[in-house]
Amino acid sequence: MSARTLRLNLFVYPGGHHEAAWRYHGTDPQRVLDIGFYQDLARRAEAAAFDAVFFADGPSLADNVRYASRFRLEPFTWLSAVAAATERIGLIATASTTYTEPYNLARLFSSLDHLSGGRAGWNIVTTGAPQAAANFGLDEHPVHAERYARAREFVEVVTKLWDSWEDEALVVDQKSGVFADTDRIHEINHTGPRLKVRGPLNLPRSPQGRPVYVQAGSSEDGRSFAAAYAEAVFTAHQTLRGGQEFYADLKARAGALGRDPDRLLVLPGISPFIGSTEAEARALQKEFDELTQPEYSLQLLRRLLGLELSAAELDGPVPRQLIETRGERGNGSRFRLVLDIIDREQPTVRELLHRLAGARGHRVVAGTPEQVTDQLQEWFEHGAADGFNVMPPWLTGGFDLFADQVVPLLRERGLFRTAYDGATLREHYGLPRPAAEPVR
Repeated sequence: MSARTLRLNLFVYPGGHHEAAWRYHGTDPQRVLDIGFYQDLARRAEAAAFDAVFFADGPSLADNVRYASRFRLEPFTWLSAVAAATERIGLIATASTTYTEPYNLARLFSSLDHLSGGRAGWNIVTTGAPQAAANFGLDEHPVHAERYARAREFVEVVTKLWDSWEDEALVVDQKSGVFADTDRIHEINHTGPRLKVRGPLNLPRSPQGRPVYVQAGSSEDGRSFAAAYAEAVFTAHQTLRGGQEFYADLKARAGALGRDPDRLLVLPGISPFIGSTEAEARALQKEFDELTQPEYSLQLLRRLLGLELSAAELDGPVPRQLIETRGERGNGSRFRLVLDIIDREQPTVRELLHRLAGARGHRVVAGTPEQVTDQLQEWFEHGAADGFNVMPPWLTGGFDLFADQVVPLLRERGLFRTAYDGATLREHYGLPRPAAEPVR
């Protein structure tokens, strides 16, 4: 195999990533609350030597749950059960810096890292859903810039907590009776503009030193944040050129901050429809699109673009002139992505809704296993990706096709491992274990 190989995560969404996945005859929507379903899926991904499973989260109920399986299982409970059913695959969960406290979050991820043998990763988000505020006693959702300012301080506090035990602090010397060297355990005494935390953490330093820092935002604030803190970035791009521009920009920003750009992995999402012929794959995609509920899709458009449209307008052009490009919505990376689709392709409303139905703005491809592999290879070898978040349109069949038909082709081309070389998520990603930097 070549020195540089793909990183692959399985991005798990209840039922699958297409909004109509739960209606497809090849799914079993009754199992989306069955942990055995997810444990089997994670074992399947581990058998394919995937780097990680990724489980997204949000602290509020989606307002379109009437038409799709968009509830949220709590990710630490979910990943703890998956950890017990697997041995090597990484375990990445979303946790919000806006609606959690750093001490509790540091404990949760440290516990997961300990109990899984070093497989934890934190997907750092600031939460974009304004309805979450009312669930936490707030009158309004903090604005975009304020959320990122809190996120920066939050990550710094969590890092201090994870480093508050030096690696040598845990002694466990039965003969002397010394369990821990308290001279190597340090309060962090953080007092900042938004957070105040004494510490230390009530757990020793975990197997990875710190769980892997993952980030999933591509706005200007998001890019700046990722360049400073992230070790892997989950992103959405529709074109090779767009992916290349993001990749080059993020690596350059990291380098300008004195970081090694190779230690910042860029992992776009890709949702593949796979068939024995391209026509078969496209027919499968069309079958899914025809199962979509227009009202669900129109709600998505309202949330992303602020457009109030009705079912009677589905076959007309997207009213580009009505889209407000300023303010909070205009700061979002997904808003810009959808706007780019409209400007580039000039779709009808229905065509745009079908474009978004597959993976909420992530790239959807339809083709043979060879064609899907070609596209992954092109992005990987032409400066647009270090790997991918694989987002099956439906589960488990959509993932089974990818694992059985695309992964072997990636291996034949020397692009993906045949077996794990290490045991931790950092080792899978080729990232070093960071040294502790305790506050003294």
